[in-house]
Amino acid sequence: MRQEKNNIFLNLDWLLILLYFVLVGFGWMNIYAASSTDTSQEIFDMSTKYGKQLLWISLSIPLIIFILFFNSKFYERFASLLYLISITSLIGLFLFGKNINGATSWYNFGGIGIQPSEFAKAFTALAVAKLMSDRQYNLKLMKNQIKAFIIIFTPAFFITLQPDPGSALIYLSFFFVLNREGLTLSYIILGFLAILLFLLTLFFGSKIILLVSFGLITIFILYGIYKNKQFLRFNGLRFLFIYGAVGLFILGVGFAYNNIFEQRHRDRFDVLLGRKVDTKNIGYNSYQSELTISSGGFLGKGYLQGDRTQGDFVPEQHTDYIFSTVGEEWGFLGSSVVIILFIFLLYRIIYLAEKHTNKFGRIYGYGIASILFFHVIVNIGMVIGLLPTVGIPLPFFSYGGSGLWGFTLLLFIFIRLDAHKKYDW
Repeated sequence: MRQEKNNIFLNLDWLLILLYFVLVGFGWMNIYAASSTDTSQEIFDMSTKYGKQLLWISLSIPLIIFILFFNSKFYERFASLLYLISITSLIGLFLFGKNINGATSWYNFGGIGIQPSEFAKAFTALAVAKLMSDRQYNLKLMKNQIKAFIIIFTPAFFITLQPDPGSALIYLSFFFVLNREGLTLSYIILGFLAILLFLLTLFFGSKIILLVSFGLITIFILYGIYKNKQFLRFNGLRFLFIYGAVGLFILGVGFAYNNIFEQRHRDRFDVLLGRKVDTKNIGYNSYQSELTISSGGFLGKGYLQGDRTQGDFVPEQHTDYIFSTVGEEWGFLGSSVVIILFIFLLYRIIYLAEKHTNKFGRIYGYGIASILFFHVIVNIGMVIGLLPTVGIPLPFFSYGGSGLWGFTLLLFIFIRLDAHKKYDW
């Protein structure tokens, strides 16, 4: 233990740390560009968004030291407790949370907003790693799969009720982790089919999709009986379960859409599916974001020279649409560099995770890689108009102290676990 404490900073992966600070630093530069139409303002003015973000970045340093201070075994031993604390914090929002933009997702402490869902991702990744690293755990057993699903989707359930369905979608990324650890690929395929069924239900309505789905299942059963008379005998209960699951899912889509989703969420899906003409400028942000990115060309207009960014054409550009600032001022070349940096970050995490001799560290590494990958893909896809606006920030770039601290927590717990891998567990 003494040897570990003496050498902890020598064993840190400084490449990951460098990538972190490069991304955070470049992210802050773009927040500054997107938040200040008067570039003569004091750069350290804490009353501004970029000033507040700079303060959060500065406070990330003691947070990093705090994370690295704990022995690696701490995160494995207390993973379940940290997870329960995060679930409690999500439930507590319904009693003590503050409603901002239609979602009760923040605690307010003296004017400072803390969003517990940003921290829940790290603690869920720890809990999943804790569960699956148990020597008695066999992912191929259905009861063990159900345990993993409960851990993953419990926070997603409470986040959806806030309502913040965009943040809840992030938990689908854990299926990549489960697949890496032996879960059959059919679950991921099933997930894509569920998304397709969700969209079709919204487009055609629950009654039509229910009839079509039950009809297709029935045709499949009849075909199976035609090929083998004993087909239904051995699969009867399974097909009853499929009927029930599909029926509940389709009816649940209609209920959630009308009773949990807010009007702004429904409007976005309606425009995406062509069910409604965009007379309310619902897709205004995405449209302006696409124009802003395309105006940057190959090399960009130059830092703080983006007329659309400085003209505030993209609402809330400093948050979910921060990548449009990169596109305009740094161009295709700068945007490519940002994407390449994220690719290097993900590759490095996966590379180090694979080298872990401890299963807990490996699973956690894949967990954070999956979360970061999902964030990057969905956010950039949203900004360039390939995906609907769902409120998923770009890691280390988007404005927000809780988001920055949440991603910092995610990454540096892994860096701490990686620094420990040279020692016997």
